[in-house]
Amino acid sequence: MKFSQYTYRVAVVFTFLHLVLIYLATASHDEEIGDFFQSGHTNNWAVLVCTSRFWFNYRHVANVLSIYRSVKRLGIPDSHIILMLADDMACNPRNPKAATVFNNAHHHINVYGDDVEVDYRGYDVTVENFIRLLTGRLAPSTPRSKRLLSDEHSNILIYMTGHGGEGFLKFQDSEEITNVELADAFEQMWQKRRYRNIFFMIDTCQAESMFLKFYSPNILAVASSKIGEDSLSHHGDPTIGVYVIDRYTYYALDFLEKVNQGSTKTMGQFLQVCPKRVCISTVTSRKDLFPAKPEQVLLTDFFGSVRNVELTRNTIHLPPISNETSVDETVISMVPNWIYADQFPLY
Repeated sequence: MKFSQYTYRVAVVFTFLHLVLIYLATASHDEEIGDFFQSGHTNNWAVLVCTSRFWFNYRHVANVLSIYRSVKRLGIPDSHIILMLADDMACNPRNPKAATVFNNAHHHINVYGDDVEVDYRGYDVTVENFIRLLTGRLAPSTPRSKRLLSDEHSNILIYMTGHGGEGFLKFQDSEEITNVELADAFEQMWQKRRYRNIFFMIDTCQAESMFLKFYSPNILAVASSKIGEDSLSHHGDPTIGVYVIDRYTYYALDFLEKVNQGSTKTMGQFLQVCPKRVCISTVTSRKDLFPAKPEQVLLTDFFGSVRNVELTRNTIHLPPISNETSVDETVISMVPNWIYADQFPLY
């Protein structure tokens, strides 16, 4: 009798422990599934802006086309890239090799390529159009290719290059955007839920001054030079007589060329690509507005468009959807928890 009671108790204990282990395994699996589907970041956009005209600013066009080539290679499609070029160096009569733009004197890479899609060209590259693009305040007739159709789940890369000074960046040598105007545009984007995270990257003289006025959340920024410093070019091409790329963009491109779509390189590593001994100017960054540590954010979260897929043999049970006209509010809520503010007049 004693033996049977002991055996019974042991069996009960083992059964209880078995049930506990099954529960913990199921809960852990559900948490993993929840984390996988609640990443928040679902799409990528890139806004690439060259603000300079004239042949002697060839390097600025090469800068932006270099970044354009990299983000396309890493998976961001042209439909999610807004490319703004203030001048067309590929078709300039001074260009000895028509329909090409090179960022290296040895002509290793034609960054213009044969499938470039320029969305804003020439005199369409203005401060007004740039601000309207970011904030979504465009005329109804504006085509989709000229719209930034981002949402609250979008990661946006914004790259700008041109001539600048303390607190401003010149457009077309005729107007400029100030750091206050840029900061206010980003705030409008945040209020209108047009982004989840922004990576702002600028290559110009005194570039640090352009992000000092930012006050909106979820922005990571890097600049090619500190206030009071010039951002220098890297090397020239004797066959065309001008410099072909700036130093910071040259080393950033060198880093990106070694990255593939499945890379585990982080934004923290990217922020260190151009130390002062090679850039001559001091590359600076701003991280206080960004919610995560750059060392924990993948580079492809901004420069690529990679979707992680998890394969499982387990059955995932989704809640049923009622066939009735009125859907249970506990399953799907159709009532938004926020509304858009009234827009300012377009004109």
